[in-house]
Amino acid sequence: MYESSEFAPYSEAIARLEPLITRYAEVSDRQGHLASEVAQGMALAGLYRVAVPESIGGGEAHPLTQVQTIEAVSRIHGSTGWNLMIGIENMGILGAMYRRDVMQSLYADPGLIIAGSLNPLGKALREDGGYRISGQWPFASGVHNAQYFWGQSVIMENDVPLRDDKGPIFCESMIPADQFEIIETWDVSGLRGSGSHDVRVVDVFVPDRFISQAARTIPIESGTLYRLPLYSRLAYNKIGVATGIARAAIESFIALATQKKPRGSGKVLAMRSDAQRAVAEAERLLGSARSYAFEQIASLWDTVDKGSRPDARQKALLQLSCSGAANESVRAVDMLYSAAGASANFVSNPLERCMRDVLVVRQHIMVSPQYTEAIGRVLLGADSETFLF
Repeated sequence: MYESSEFAPYSEAIARLEPLITRYAEVSDRQGHLASEVAQGMALAGLYRVAVPESIGGGEAHPLTQVQTIEAVSRIHGSTGWNLMIGIENMGILGAMYRRDVMQSLYADPGLIIAGSLNPLGKALREDGGYRISGQWPFASGVHNAQYFWGQSVIMENDVPLRDDKGPIFCESMIPADQFEIIETWDVSGLRGSGSHDVRVVDVFVPDRFISQAARTIPIESGTLYRLPLYSRLAYNKIGVATGIARAAIESFIALATQKKPRGSGKVLAMRSDAQRAVAEAERLLGSARSYAFEQIASLWDTVDKGSRPDARQKALLQLSCSGAANESVRAVDMLYSAAGASANFVSNPLERCMRDVLVVRQHIMVSPQYTEAIGRVLLGADSETFLF
C-alpha cells in the first residue's frame, strides 16, 4: 500500500483540526452547509491546496496523498470530507488551467476557497473581452464558503450552441460570490453538511482572464498530475470520502460492541458471533477495495509519469476500482449497522450518520455502479459507449 512522507504534514494538520471539525459537525448538518469556521480552518491549513500547482504555492501532491487527506477528514465527518474533496478538485484543476499570473494573484489569499460544477448547464455569449454568463447549476458543494464559483456553460451563437467536430463547445467561468445567488435546494438525509445547493447566475459578464476550457485546453502546468485524464481525476478523490466514512463506522462499531450488552444477554455485543463476523468482513471489504483502488491509481500515475498515454482499458480499470471502493464501503457500513442492532437507529449514534452519508457518495456519477457494463465492454474489446473512458 502506498504510504509516503508527503502525507505527513497534511496528517498533522488534520489532527490539529479534528477538535474543530468534531465541534461543528452537528452545526454543519443542521444548517445544511459546512460551518465557516471549519472551512476557513482547512483553507488556512493548506488542505484545499493539496492538488494546486507548486508554481502558485500548492502541494501538487501525488493522487494517493490527495485520497489519504480526504479520507482522514472524512473519518471525522463525512460532509467536511466531501467539501474538502470538491475544493481540492476545483482548486487543483483550475489552478493549472489559467494563466499563471492570474492564478498567483488569486491564490495569494491563504483563505481562498473555490466551489464549482463541471456540468454545462449555463449559457455563454461572446462579447468583447469575455463572455456573458447565465445559468443554474445544482450540487455546488461548499459554495456557502467559497469566494468564487467555477461553472461550465455552452457557448451560444445566434441562440444556437456553437459546435465543432467534437460536439458543443463548452467553457468555464470563474464568478465572484457577490455576482451569484445560492438557491437552497439541499434538503437531504445524507451528507447534510456538504452544502450541495444550487447556484444561479443571471447575465454576468466574465472577462477572458477568468474563462477556461478544461475539456479542450492543454493545462499550462506540465506536471504529471495535470496530464492525468480529467475524468480519472474526478473519480479517484471520491473514494477517499467513502473509505473515510467506512473507517469511522468500523471504529464506532468497535466502541459500541465492547460496551453494549444486548437485551437479554449478560455479555457485551463483541462476544456475539454475528458482531465478530460483521467487523471482520467490514475490515476485509474496506481493505481490499482500498488496496485495489490505490493499485490502479498508482498504475495510472506511473504510465503518465513515464510519458505514455493510458489506454481505454487502464482508464476503465481505474473507474472500476473507484466505483468498487464506493460500493464496498457501503457494504461494510451496512454490515456494521445491521450487527449493531436498534442502537444504530439513533441520531446520537455515529453509525446512523455513517450509514446515510456513505450511501450518498456511491450515488455520485463518478463512482456510480451504472458504468460497470461499460467497463465490461472495454475489457471485452468493445467501445465503452461513454464519455468517461
